[in-house]
Amino acid sequence: MNRGNPPQPPMRDFSRSLPMALLTTREAVMDRFRPSLRAFGVTEQHWRVLRALYGRGKVETGELAGLCCLLNPSLSRILKRLEAAGHVTRCRVPSDRRRTMVAIAPAGRALLERRAPFSEAEYHAIEEAFGKQRLAALYETLEDLRKALEEPGC
Repeated sequence: MNRGNPPQPPMRDFSRSLPMALLTTREAVMDRFRPSLRAFGVTEQHWRVLRALYGRGKVETGELAGLCCLLNPSLSRILKRLEAAGHVTRCRVPSDRRRTMVAIAPAGRALLERRAPFSEAEYHAIEEAFGKQRLAALYETLEDLRKALEEPGC
């Protein structure tokens, strides 16, 4: 008997929500990295942009937004701040003035290289806590899931 409660829709339990499981796991992981990001005066989004640019040369802003999982308007604001801080450079594509290329600047490269050991220490701690092979398998599984969901008809 329902006893006056509205009927529940046929949904899986909230604890088995894949988006929530991924989000809570992301937050647990990011809690490990946030202190050193703050110590270096960098936001998570700024760091993603610098990491994506490191070793890539110039990247078109649309591609960079995709690499960093950022919306174009957000990326535009982030690039303004990073450029003002001297961490990135931007230039228009001569053949198409609507397009902009972005590159990491020497100051951005130096910041990234100063913070890298702190980041790698966190990766090592995560490997110790979770297991190196399990972490490698997790990367593979997440990549497989992403590819499966990007396939047509999914």
